[in-house]
Amino acid sequence: MKKKTFLPTTPLIPTEEKSQLLAALLDEKQGENIVVLDVTGICPIAEHIIVVSARGQRHAQSLADAAMHLAKEKNLISFGMEGYDAGAWILVDLNDIIIHVFQDDIRHYYNIEGLWAEGTRVAAPTGLMPASDDDQED
Repeated sequence: MKKKTFLPTTPLIPTEEKSQLLAALLDEKQGENIVVLDVTGICPIAEHIIVVSARGQRHAQSLADAAMHLAKEKNLISFGMEGYDAGAWILVDLNDIIIHVFQDDIRHYYNIEGLWAEGTRVAAPTGLMPASDDDQED
């Protein structure tokens, strides 16, 4: 597997700050159980992973659209998204940050948080309630 080269964003915004902006946006758009994981040095394709639940296909698509709009507004590098049409699991690739927008049943099945359990949870932005451990169980 070819290792991804992280391209600088314009203007340069640190990964953690971008994650905080994105998590706050997803919360504002009523995304649920938002988890931000720092997977620097563990994941070869990203430094942070954001996992968020949506209430349905249209909600998932609107969360992905909002993330892409913010990326465009802030001049962040974006490599696009996958799974948008089905809306059950949408992956948004923002170079050093990967956002997984899931509908709940799919989120629990794939258990991204468990897959990247070696990563460190990043504190949620002020006012954003972190998901409890009970929310992460199968």
